[in-house]
Amino acid sequence: MTSVQTRRVVRMDVMDESSPSMILDQSATLVLEDGTEFHGYAFGDVKPAAGETVFCTGMVGYPETLTDPSFAGQMITCTYPLVGNYGVPAERMEHGMSAVFESDRIHAEALIVADYSPRFSHWDAGRSLGSWLKEQGVLGVTGIDTRALTKRLREKGSMLGVIEVGGRRPEFHDPNKENLIAKVSTREPMRYGEGTKRVALIDCGTKFNIIRSMVGRGVEVLRVPWDYELKDEQFDGLLISNGPGDPSMAEASVQQIRNVMARGIPVFGVCMGHQLLALAIGARTYKLKYGHRGQNQPVVECGTDRCFVTSQNHGFAVDATTLPPDWRPWFSNLNDGTSEGIRHSYLPFRSVQFHPEACPGPVDTGFLFDEFVRMIGQ
Repeated sequence: MTSVQTRRVVRMDVMDESSPSMILDQSATLVLEDGTEFHGYAFGDVKPAAGETVFCTGMVGYPETLTDPSFAGQMITCTYPLVGNYGVPAERMEHGMSAVFESDRIHAEALIVADYSPRFSHWDAGRSLGSWLKEQGVLGVTGIDTRALTKRLREKGSMLGVIEVGGRRPEFHDPNKENLIAKVSTREPMRYGEGTKRVALIDCGTKFNIIRSMVGRGVEVLRVPWDYELKDEQFDGLLISNGPGDPSMAEASVQQIRNVMARGIPVFGVCMGHQLLALAIGARTYKLKYGHRGQNQPVVECGTDRCFVTSQNHGFAVDATTLPPDWRPWFSNLNDGTSEGIRHSYLPFRSVQFHPEACPGPVDTGFLFDEFVRMIGQ
């Protein structure tokens, strides 16, 4: 068993709005499935955790990341060392949903950081990261050498992991063996905004900013469960959202996509929606070694060589070599050449692996939603 020593963590007495004296003295140990151990200290909801251990690049955005349903079942390692310094925004509602988070709760199993800052300062902050994690029932671990952990995950690939706290160690659990999409999807149809055009959104674990992006463009959104039958609904375009886990688990969504395509209605898939559209046309998907998660993924548009910086969060990818006739690659990843988008040669069907609605950013590819709106208006 390999043990990776953490850097020394100083015992801290700090002022926090949830506790006048918050002391990081509860040890926590991350154990990967290959036996490697990383030692640190617990904060937030101090309890054991288990899931798939992944890393996420980016300097900011932990409130949006933690509430992204695509992280369901995963323990997130932040590669940027300082986390918590700007706190967590105060909740606000808009269009019947949170205006500051990407869903109504935290979906990650745990948050792993190098240096947690209980002291926070930001004009929009309402509480500390630690108090928010405690409120949401989610474990945080600080003091871990996240550079060494990220290097391990890059070399070996994403691994299952458990976090032992107070002598309690849970069993390893593989979330990818579950239908995570069914767990995070809405249970009932919901409507947002008003407009002359309506988009049906298959909710596989949608980020709220996808809905905000449509409503802000004057489009009404009908958000439906992942397995909802759309045959009796009237709409001008179909959006397929992001979501967690293995796309092969969502056969009901795949069938609905096929049915909509048979009606000739424009289709646009995002992230998981990209993978589900690929499955609907007969292409294949596969699991990546460690996935793409972060705000700094470069992609290039096939045929124009235009490069964009994108936000991504996925562990599976589309095999572009299995695309059927009349379909072609749209974008590719500059780091590893994986598929970042596909489109039909002449019909209004397309998808991207990255997030045009990226929140907190970058917003380089937001114009793709404008193109989709124009497409459904034709």
